[in-house]
Amino acid sequence: MNHTDFDHQRVQVSDGVELAVATTGSGRPVVLLHGFPQTRLMWRHVAADLAADHTVIMPDLRGYGDSDKPADTGLTYSKRTMAADVVAVARALGHDRFALAGHDRGAHVAFRAGLDHPDHITHLAALDVLPTLDMWDVMRGTSGVVGFHLFLMAQPPGLAEELIGARPDAFFGHFLDAWGGSSFPADIRAEYLRASREAVTSIVADYRAMATVDVEHDTADRVAGNRLTMPVTVLQQDWGAALGFDAAALWRAWAPDLDHRTVSCGHFMAEEAPGVVAGALRDLLAR
Repeated sequence: MNHTDFDHQRVQVSDGVELAVATTGSGRPVVLLHGFPQTRLMWRHVAADLAADHTVIMPDLRGYGDSDKPADTGLTYSKRTMAADVVAVARALGHDRFALAGHDRGAHVAFRAGLDHPDHITHLAALDVLPTLDMWDVMRGTSGVVGFHLFLMAQPPGLAEELIGARPDAFFGHFLDAWGGSSFPADIRAEYLRASREAVTSIVADYRAMATVDVEHDTADRVAGNRLTMPVTVLQQDWGAALGFDAAALWRAWAPDLDHRTVSCGHFMAEEAPGVVAGALRDLLAR
């Protein structure tokens, strides 16, 4: 199955923003959320596998790809707002309860959706991230150099947008190449660059939210003792050992029903090792 075989549509979410959504398959619904600097295309291989017995729903997150990119008002790109988008998309397509998997940025949205909407999320998977508060805790000293973009895009509006906007292909292409350049056919890489080039302001706003309002929301949940109540699977590279922390332990504090797996591939695992990812998601859905 090629990604051009998917059904593509625009779905209105509750605040008047429309998301571009691809769907395929039939059966129990699974929503897949992409990462940075990608679009819903990143799930093309995994979706083709899951579509044999699941309805697979792949939106472009607000601010990314072909979805709308509203001006930021402070909460516009909070993970709380983006998680509400996901629930709205699933409902619009006729699904009140669904499994949810996210990679990178999409994993942060999935995490917030699991905390805010536990009655709607049956199973949750996060690919190659730490929860936001834990991420900021471990990104310190020279070990934080790999995450330089997190600090750049956390700055007040203006500087990051100007710097990235001046050379967007160089900026976004750096991450595509450094984190797994061999994973992308030329046409897919070109599409990721096109989509990111047209979304500099909203992508920066998404990252800025992760250093501001998202921290506030996650801190409130940590203080209240709120945790993910559904079965959770986390797939990560073994960067915890390199950076001196126990990734599984950090995740277990948020997700008691956890299956944490270390995978032997780069960051873009849904494209580098789609069979591994699809298999892990199938194991999750069977729990």
